[in-house]
This record gives sequence, structure tokens and C-alpha cells, in this order.
Amino acid sequence: MENTSAERIEELVLKQRAFYATGTTRDIKWRVGQLKAFRKGLEKWEKHIMDALWQDLHKSYEEAYISEFGLVYGEIREAIRKTPKWAKRRCKPTPLTVLPSSSYIVREPLGCTLIVSPWNYPVQLLLNPLVGCISAGCTAILKPSPYVPNVSKALEDMIADTFPEEYIAVVQGNRVVNGELFKHRYDLVFLTGSPSLGRIAMEAQSKYLTPMVLELGGKSPCIVDRDANLKLAAKRIAWGKCLNSGQTCIAPDYLFLHKDIKEAFVKEFKAALKELYPEGTENSDKFVHIVKESAFERLESYLAGATILAGGHHDRSRLWMEPTLLDNVSPDSPVMQEEIFGPIFPVMTFQDRSEVVSFVTARDKPLAFYYFGKSAAAWEIIGQTTSGGACINDTIMHIANSNIPFGGVGNSGMGNYHSERSFLAFSHERAVVKSPTWIDAPFRYMPYKFFGIIKRML
Repeated sequence: MENTSAERIEELVLKQRAFYATGTTRDIKWRVGQLKAFRKGLEKWEKHIMDALWQDLHKSYEEAYISEFGLVYGEIREAIRKTPKWAKRRCKPTPLTVLPSSSYIVREPLGCTLIVSPWNYPVQLLLNPLVGCISAGCTAILKPSPYVPNVSKALEDMIADTFPEEYIAVVQGNRVVNGELFKHRYDLVFLTGSPSLGRIAMEAQSKYLTPMVLELGGKSPCIVDRDANLKLAAKRIAWGKCLNSGQTCIAPDYLFLHKDIKEAFVKEFKAALKELYPEGTENSDKFVHIVKESAFERLESYLAGATILAGGHHDRSRLWMEPTLLDNVSPDSPVMQEEIFGPIFPVMTFQDRSEVVSFVTARDKPLAFYYFGKSAAAWEIIGQTTSGGACINDTIMHIANSNIPFGGVGNSGMGNYHSERSFLAFSHERAVVKSPTWIDAPFRYMPYKFFGIIKRML
């Protein structure tokens, strides 16, 4: 895919700043109209984008709809219905010291924004933030990933067919384009990607003091305690790891199994894979492939010399890798040093939950945390650790509820979004105090004759 030129990027930034300055995007009815146009555009281009997802990732229609389109449609639907409420001026309580003034919060758009998305969920992770952007009244330059060229081109065509470029536009290309984009000043950068890319963006934008929402990643632990429902745990964990072939920022990254249930869990895990893929994953049209050869080679290197409990088969020519359990994994092994982003599961064991707490808290804060076992123990271990989000007796599903925030913490990101939080991510909450002119209380003025009264009021 051809890189968008530096001149073209500068042209779009200037066009969008000029358009935002007209005030057009501040009108609430106009925003709702744009959300409706967005929905129509996505419906029109849905099949074309679905075909591109199959070409680039071997992603089935069912998985694409569940994990990409369905979430975006849901966000658009809610934003159309609730944007007028979200954008409404709010009257807030006023303390005695400020009376008879009245106090308000005005939610105003931040302005011109940049949205950068990765390749693993190229539709959802580009368009979900865009819902919040449009709802809040901002403009946006969108940067999809070059690693899924067919999807990125389809998204570019959809955006160009739906919106004027001075409002919403797409730029394409590799890291060189990222560098050119990050040279310009924005009112918000919303980036989903790796921690290393997040650092690059933060460093480049630091001279502008640009606010950022960073959705990054990390090694999300998955703990199965001795009293867990092993059959259900194995099925939900296998599903969470196989979704998008493990190429999910909130995929369970490594397994921590209680020593007493290790063998039983492995047996149930194999049975769960058989249930999910009765004919195996090699020729399944429901199993996503690895995105590119360099990623496949990295995953393949984790298998070299490893003890394989289940799976292990792979075919580089088709970028297919079977879901695989690795045994006797050392915390210092290469597979435990970075986010795996593939269908490989290192297995470690524990005897006491304190071992898990010590291990997790000694490392970077993960984007997700999964625990299978009794509720009391789950809340106890959640209270002793931290992560962007968490599930008890499940995986992945916290992203599916727009009523709770989705985002990272520490190395796994900053800020959150979904539903109203997406609106707020692209908004500034402006404090306004309105004072009357029919009265002017003397208490605040020098030389503070009424200081004793003021002191008691404060």
C-alpha cells in the first residue's frame, strides 16, 4: 500500500482545522445526522469489508460480525439515541460561598483528533473511537494498519464515500507515515497498538501537551484455581484464546493452573478444542490465521525445544498455527517476556494464590486479568492485583458490555472508552459559573472586613 505523502497529511490537518473553526460540528442535530450517515455507510460497505477481512486474516463472517461489526453498530445505535443527552449542559450544586451564582458543566468537543488503529481488529478498533469522536463534535484523521491492506483500503473507500475529507479522512502507510502524523498538533490522539508505539506517539506529542487515550496491551494472566468448574473454564478459556487466533489485546496470555488440577484441566482443554473445532483448526473456516510471516516466525520460535502438552502443529505456507499448550515454562523463557499475540499458551502452576499475586504484581500491569474459581477468592485476588479490566469465571466478555469502561492502566494504556465514555474521551468538561448582577455580596472584596464570617463559611 502506498504511503500517504507528508504534503497530503499536512493538507488534511489544515483542512480539518479550518472546518472545525466554522463551528459546524458543534451543532447536536448535525452530529446525530453524521452518526446516521455513518451507520448507512457501514451497512453499504459491510460485505466489501467482510470480504477484505477474509482475505487478510481468514476471519469468518460470524466472527467478524460478533467481534467487529456488531460492537460498532451497537455503539452507533446508542450514540444516535443519547448524544443530545450526553451533550446537554449540566447544572451542578453551588456552595454557600459562591451563592447566589449558579454552576454548570459544559461538555464541548476537544477539536481536531487523530485515531490510530492496529491490524488485529481493524474495523472495531478504528470505528468504535470514531463513534465517540463524531458524537462529541470533533474531526478526525484515521490511520489504519498497513498489515491488513485489503481491509484498510476498504475502510478508506467507505470513509471517503460517507464523509467529506475536511471532516473525516483516512491516511495510509507504514511507520514513516506514523512519524509524519505525529509531527502535527492535535487536540487528542487516540491510539490502539503496542506499548512501544504508544511511547513513540507520547514522545512526539509531548511538545504540544496533547491529551492521549492509549489502548495498548500486555501479558494478561489467566488463573484456574483448584475449585474451578474445569469443564466450563476450559471451554471459555479455549474460546478466548482461539478468538482471532489469540491475536487479541485482551486474550488470556498465559495460564496459571493450581497443581492439583493441572492434568484434569489439560484434558478438558483438549476436549473443549474438539468441541469448538470438530474437524480441527487446520482447514476450518472459523479459525483465523496469523497476520504475516514475521509474526508467524516469532510464534514458531516459541515452540522450538518446548514441551508441548497439546497442539503444536503449524503450516507456515498458510500462516496457520494450531492452539498449543506449552509445559514446564520458566518465567524467564522468551515466551514469557512479551505479549504472545497468537494461539500459544504457556502453562505454569501454583500451590498458593499468594504465588500468583507476587508473580503478577512484580510485572507490568496487564490489560486484562482472568480468574476461575470461587467468588470470594476471586474478589480477594482482584483486590490484591491491578489490570485494565477483569473477568471472573470468563474471558474477553468485559469488552462486550458498553456500560463499563474499557481501557488499560500503566504499561497497558491510559484512558478508557465505550458508550458515554467514548463521548467523554473526545470532550472537554468546561466549568462555568454564572453570577447575577442584581446583587453583589461584599464578603470577597478587600480589605476583607467580613473575614471572620468568610472563615466560618469556608
